Order: sequence, then structure tokens, then C-alpha cells
Amino acid sequence: MEERLQHDSRPKDATGSGARVKGLVLGLIAGLVATIVVDLIMMGVLLFRGKPADAGFAVIGDTAAGSFSLFGVDVAGGVPPGLVWHYLIGIAFGVIFVAAVTRFDALRLTSMKKGVGLGILYTEVMSIPMLVQVPIFLKQTASDMAELLVFFFIMHAIWGFLLGVVVSYGLRSEMAARQG
Repeated sequence: MEERLQHDSRPKDATGSGARVKGLVLGLIAGLVATIVVDLIMMGVLLFRGKPADAGFAVIGDTAAGSFSLFGVDVAGGVPPGLVWHYLIGIAFGVIFVAAVTRFDALRLTSMKKGVGLGILYTEVMSIPMLVQVPIFLKQTASDMAELLVFFFIMHAIWGFLLGVVVSYGLRSEMAARQG
């Protein structure tokens, strides 16, 4: 005997499958664009300061390797894994952000300003668990570590700003429909 669903538990304005795919693609694009721009800025700043352009990726790779080692998983550190981790995390954060702002009414982007603010806040909060691992796994002086963490904080704020701009722009038709 076939039973019919009597009550649809989804919110009235639940995103349809086509809109979900559009949101997923928007999140992928936003995360990728923000990551590319921040990487270019990071590499330029590092070169300007006389450091290797790929030093940020080495920090990410070495920190990830240290983190996995806590669970008995042996993964390589260094630049190539750091580059891969950075892009995977950037894209994943973009998708999660779009999922949140399109799913929860309190987070709906009603303006570019709200998109940028939420993008920065989201990025800084989501980055904390990763950033606190850096001093644990990298053996540097306290002043070098403080400088590195400030640099990452600024880079993540730029990433969040870009995320908010790209997502707000991508959802502009939805924002206009809600305001109209």
C-alpha cells in the first residue's frame, strides 16, 4: 500500500532542486574567486616582504599534516598539499555560506552590506579552529607567530568580503524579489 505525504515539513519557501544547484554553483564560484584573489594578494605581499610567494601554502600544508598526525594519519605537508587544502577549504566554505544564507531567514542577504558583513564574520569564525592549530604545529617565535596570525586574519577578512560581494551579487535577483 502506497502512503502519501500528508504534510510537507519543508519551509514554504524551501529552495527547489534547480535553485539548490544554482546555489551550489554560486558557492563554488564565490569560494573559488575569493580564494584566487586572496592567494594573489598573499603571494604579492610575501614577495614584497622578501619571502617566498608560496610560504602561505607551506604553512597550510604543514599545519594540516600536523593536525592529521594527531589522529594517526600520515599526510604530506608543504606547498603542494597546502595549495590543495586551501582551495578545497575555500570552495567548501563558499558552498556552506550560500547554503546558510539561502536556507535560514535570519541570514538572508537583503543587501550587499549584509552580505559583506556576514561573509567576513562567517569567514573569521570558521577560520578560528584552523588558525589556532598554526602555533601548535609550527615552531616559530611568538612574535613571528603573532605576525603570521594577524596576516591570516587580514587575508580571511578580505576573503570574507569577496565572498559576501560575489554571493550578494549572485543572489541579487532573489534580494530584489524579496524587497519588491
